[in-house]
Amino acid sequence: MRHPQPLRSLGAEPQAQQQQPPLLQAQGITMRFGALQVLSALDFAVGADEAVGIVGPNGAGKTTLLNVLAGAFAPSEGHVWFRGADVSDQSAADRCRAGIARTHQVPRPFLGMTVFENVLTAATHGAGLPAREAGDQAMECLRLCGMQGLVNRRAETLGLLGRKRLELVRALATQPTVLLLDEIGGGLTDAEASELVDMVRTIRSRQIAIVWIEHLVHVLLQVATRLVCMDGGRIIASGDPRAVLADPTVVEAYLGGVAA
Repeated sequence: MRHPQPLRSLGAEPQAQQQQPPLLQAQGITMRFGALQVLSALDFAVGADEAVGIVGPNGAGKTTLLNVLAGAFAPSEGHVWFRGADVSDQSAADRCRAGIARTHQVPRPFLGMTVFENVLTAATHGAGLPAREAGDQAMECLRLCGMQGLVNRRAETLGLLGRKRLELVRALATQPTVLLLDEIGGGLTDAEASELVDMVRTIRSRQIAIVWIEHLVHVLLQVATRLVCMDGGRIIASGDPRAVLADPTVVEAYLGGVAA
């Protein structure tokens, strides 16, 4: 088994990131499922002004890291910090209320409910808003993301792009400070992926930090201010996106020896 090299920072780090403490931080995260160790003493952080892209081969531990950050998994070792507070013992629901939202690789709409009802549920239970404010929040998010014309469509009648857009709008309705995206571009055409990029840029304009796992690197590069590469449950490189993709360790681990 290949043992990844330690994390290396490549390229200049954003000045704001040097001056400000991380918004969301994982320290010494190890994750085991029985005898299988998926994450190994991993450190990760995202600043309030960042859009961090995460790449790596299948099995690198990317989605597991997202699950630990979101509170779906409790790490075997290590801690998660949000806004300077240790949230390691908080549930996913509590973290969502605090400002950590996430989407899933396979969309999970509430079937039997309309698009508006899906987003209203997120605003009510995810953000904890009272009924009138939740309704206003749901409509604002739908308008912001160009889905106001679909409010009365039942979620199960949407195509793949529509479901992925709904995932983003529901996450936005929880009023996040940081949004965790898990391969939202998967299965889409380039034109459809461009629509999602526009939505993510709109979300970024609301001063929401982004952590985005994506195999469509050309899509990720349109948003990411910093790129992280994982392999074998560890971060092997982090920094300027173009510098990370050109790094020989990343080329070998992720790109199969062929530079992007």
